Order: sequence, then structure tokens, then C-alpha cells
Amino acid sequence: MKHIKKIATYAAVGGFGAIVMAGLAGCGSNNGGDENALNEVAQKNGAFVIIEESAPGVYKILEEYPSTETRVVLKDINGTERVLSKDEIDKLLAQANANIDNGTSNLTKASDAQLSSGGLSLGETILASAAGAILGSWIGSKLFGNQNFQATRQNSYKNPSAYTRSVDSFNKQKAANSAA
Repeated sequence: MKHIKKIATYAAVGGFGAIVMAGLAGCGSNNGGDENALNEVAQKNGAFVIIEESAPGVYKILEEYPSTETRVVLKDINGTERVLSKDEIDKLLAQANANIDNGTSNLTKASDAQLSSGGLSLGETILASAAGAILGSWIGSKLFGNQNFQATRQNSYKNPSAYTRSVDSFNKQKAANSAA
């Protein structure tokens, strides 16, 4: 009888462990779906993106929200903020596109190669943001299937919480658009 209780206890613990593992696997992060929501909402509406220059020529996404229009605000290394014009953005995206075509873009390099080069340029940072999904949609086919781009995109935010806030805000906007 003592052995049966011991076996039953192990079976219960093992069964409980299997249920917990299945539950945790179900709660896993599906970043592909989050990024699709971010791109989908951004392409239908717009995005308000704040980009910070963290070192000379190196940029990070500070904040990003759904918006009725697409706007990119640049906060330079001295703390001065300005809104980039459509012409400035188009030139930056064209330059980033040329780098992608040449194979020299940090967006498509492996993470370790990107770190050794210092980080993303302003054009690459815009492409990594939701604004890039709107303004650079003609470049998207070159990037969205690239595994290095998917990793670089998440690392292009100032910190992980900025990325999470961005994804959450676009998911909420997508849900609101679906309900309407």
C-alpha cells in the first residue's frame, strides 16, 4: 500500500508538471503575430515614431504609437527634437534600400555583425519602425522574410519595454479597427 501511494504521488506530480509545461508553451511569445499586427495597423493608419540618436550616427526607437498620419520625430544627441520632412525620409529610405541591395545594410546582417558596426543608421532605424512598414512598403519584401531583420527590428528599440509598448499599442489599435 505504501508503494502505491508513492507511485500515485509521483504520477500526480508528473501530471501536474506536464499541465504546467503545456500551459507555459501556450503562453509563449508569438512575435511574428505581434509584428504582423504592428505592420497591418501601421499600413492602414499611420505611426508616430520618436527616434533618438544614441551616439553619432547611431539611432534607437524611443517610442512608437498608432496615429492618423505618419510622423517621425528625431531627437538628436544634444536633445534637440525636430520632425523629419517627407523628402528627408524618402532620401533616407532610398539610401537604406541601396544598402540592402548592396548587402551592406545592418538590417540584414547577423546581430553580432551589426553590433561590431556600431548600430543602425537613421534610415535603417526608420525602416525597422512601424513607419518603415508604411513609408518603405516597397522595400518590405526584401526585409520581412529575413530572419536577421526580425531580430534586428526588436533590438532597434531603446529598450525591450519600448518594443513591448509599441506592439501592445498597435495590437489595441488592430482590435479597435476589427471591432469597428
